[in-house]
Amino acid sequence: MSGHSKWSSIKHKKAKKDAQKGQIFSKLSRKLTIEARQGADLQTNPGLRLAVEMAQEAGMPKENMQRAIQRGTGELPGVSYEQFTCEGYGPGGAALLIEGVTDNKKRAISQIRHILSQHGGHLGEVGCVNWLFDRKGTMILDKSKVDEDKVIDLAVEAGAEDIKDEDDTLEIVFAPEQFAQIKENIKKAGYPPELLEFTMVPQTTVPLEEKEALQMLRLMDALEESEDVQKVYANFDVAEEIMEKVS
Repeated sequence: MSGHSKWSSIKHKKAKKDAQKGQIFSKLSRKLTIEARQGADLQTNPGLRLAVEMAQEAGMPKENMQRAIQRGTGELPGVSYEQFTCEGYGPGGAALLIEGVTDNKKRAISQIRHILSQHGGHLGEVGCVNWLFDRKGTMILDKSKVDEDKVIDLAVEAGAEDIKDEDDTLEIVFAPEQFAQIKENIKKAGYPPELLEFTMVPQTTVPLEEKEALQMLRLMDALEESEDVQKVYANFDVAEEIMEKVS
């Protein structure tokens, strides 16, 4: 089992707890505002449609979503946000790709640099690690709520590239262009996903020993707690027994 894949499952379980703190609502609101710049029609704006689905899954109130979208379309006044990407390295030389949305890019990058330096990492130049990742779609399903064999058949039929059995979840990985078909097949069968999103999947991984793994997980937590950070991708790999100890 890949330690990084297990970390993805751990992050998903943390999401509901984060939602209780309101932190995830703030991040989703920014995402909705950014995506709505391309138009408020969910049928013609897949980025906004996905952001709305993520907000619904997190339990974000409908009126909050509407206000965020209206700020993006210009119907309501609001803060001007911009997207940014940072690249760098964590403990053990693991690659980090950090995506964010902020109203102050200089402040956001300075904060990320500080977080990295506190946890054995550092920023790199533009393009230093981006080439190590491929953009993919990913769907996570609770194994206790689905027929595993049927899900696998439906996923393969729709063109899934990989299906990972991770403890109590199934993770389906697919090319971005297969997003609509995978989603339709699974949902039509009556299996609503626990998580459905676009992600950056590492081509290769860097194995970490226990000390480095602990540092890396603390770094991932610190980055994801930053309000300006939307997503953190990394190519670390940790043995299952170490992951169980440090997570």
